[in-house]
Amino acid sequence: MPAESIQIFPLAGLPEIIAGDDVAGLIVRAVQDNSVTIAASDIFVVAQKMISKAENRTIALDAIQPSEKAAAWAAKYKKDPRLIELVLREAKRIVRMERGVIVAETQHGFVCANAGVDASNVAEGTALLLPEDPDRSAHALREQLAKAFGIHCGVIISDTFGRPWREGLVNVALGVAGLSPLLDYRGLRDTSGKLLSATVIAIADELASAAELAMGKTNRTPVAIVRGVRASGEVGSGRDLIRAPEIDIFR
Repeated sequence: MPAESIQIFPLAGLPEIIAGDDVAGLIVRAVQDNSVTIAASDIFVVAQKMISKAENRTIALDAIQPSEKAAAWAAKYKKDPRLIELVLREAKRIVRMERGVIVAETQHGFVCANAGVDASNVAEGTALLLPEDPDRSAHALREQLAKAFGIHCGVIISDTFGRPWREGLVNVALGVAGLSPLLDYRGLRDTSGKLLSATVIAIADELASAAELAMGKTNRTPVAIVRGVRASGEVGSGRDLIRAPEIDIFR
């Protein structure tokens, strides 16, 4: 899977997504409009918001009745109580509620701010939830793109997460299809001949972050194509990136 060189092609000109949109069809059209020739093993990195909007995961905040807990927290930190209530509903487990920040485990198993609930880049008075099953969404999109272009390709559905101990945000992979999300070096030897016993690289996360450099947060470019990293046909999913609780010393 490692490559000598990597290219990243942002797909400009994609429209604002609404519920029911054909994401694969829009990507195919954008590829044509951008005069990009798709090559075997290209990896499509697609922003989570594009998928969530198409899958009608947009919530009208006026439909949310805040609980007493949400209202009290919102009042203390000058937040929208409807948004706080939505976060509490989406959370499988609250990891930390402190200083106006909520870190929660989602139903998928992701640990992130606000259980993935996002009110940015959406219509006023609405919020966006994560896809119900990012891996399923990635798999369906990969099948459609592979058929349209007649090649094997990979798909990563990405989102922006914070990181413990580090400033700044990075993009990570939520859903993965058509490639292994992990690159396992265990059992190999380093350049000094030492046996590697713990090195497993989250290559899907690295690709998601690399693609964000071309996509940007304010460029209205929710899709980029990464070329030069072989999209392995090995079975893999975004779930493979979630560390099991029994071996997670930080839970």
